Amino acid sequence: MLRYDKLRRDRRKFLALTGLTLKEFQVLLPAFAHAYQRTHPASRTQTGKPRQRKAGGGRKGSLASIEQKLLLALVYQKMYPVQTLLGEVFALSQSRANRWVHRLLPVLKATLGNLAVLPERDPQHFARQEKPKSEAREFIIDGTERRRQRPQNPEKQALHYSGKKKVHSDKNVVVAHTRTKRVSYLSQTYAGKTHDKKITDQEPIVYPPGTTLHKDTGFQGYEPRGCRTLQPKKSRARGC
Repeated sequence: MLRYDKLRRDRRKFLALTGLTLKEFQVLLPAFAHAYQRTHPASRTQTGKPRQRKAGGGRKGSLASIEQKLLLALVYQKMYPVQTLLGEVFALSQSRANRWVHRLLPVLKATLGNLAVLPERDPQHFARQEKPKSEAREFIIDGTERRRQRPQNPEKQALHYSGKKKVHSDKNVVVAHTRTKRVSYLSQTYAGKTHDKKITDQEPIVYPPGTTLHKDTGFQGYEPRGCRTLQPKKSRARGC
């Protein structure tokens, strides 16, 4: 079973499984605990009914501590395992793993929102969000794909099939700050077959004035207003 008190001793493994350093986890933990207590107060059961006995009584579950709850949420977000595997890792049945995922992910989202670290989702508000930040306005834009279950509908199969990755996937476009590595903008989710530039055409991002934007060939021809774009060129083959 994966336990926080043991995993914290191996900083490299901790980062690989959660996507956070131990220090970042400890910064996030108090805000997560506060959001969890506010959403699921100890005076009520998991179904929202008033408790008939004192909180903490009965058998101790495998997610008894708030650290273990946050660990499960982060591991699920970072590794995205099937719930059967997630249950094996945290000593839960598949059904309990499913319930805990749906219970904890909204709390984690609320926590990140309270800490003001969620990426902007509205393309028209991106410039407004980045304006107060006093860092060099240098970003990188890229498309990201994640695997999904193959749809049974033939039309959806073709729509979600990414010929480049050879898998069925969903796609988002992200804009990240080159120095801080923070994801500043996250597009809506599209089918994996959708071209990167087509997403930006449907979601015209408004950048802060004076932005330098790094892009790859997937955004060939993408020249947003007020931006200086940089695109690497492929080197010529030897002998040409």
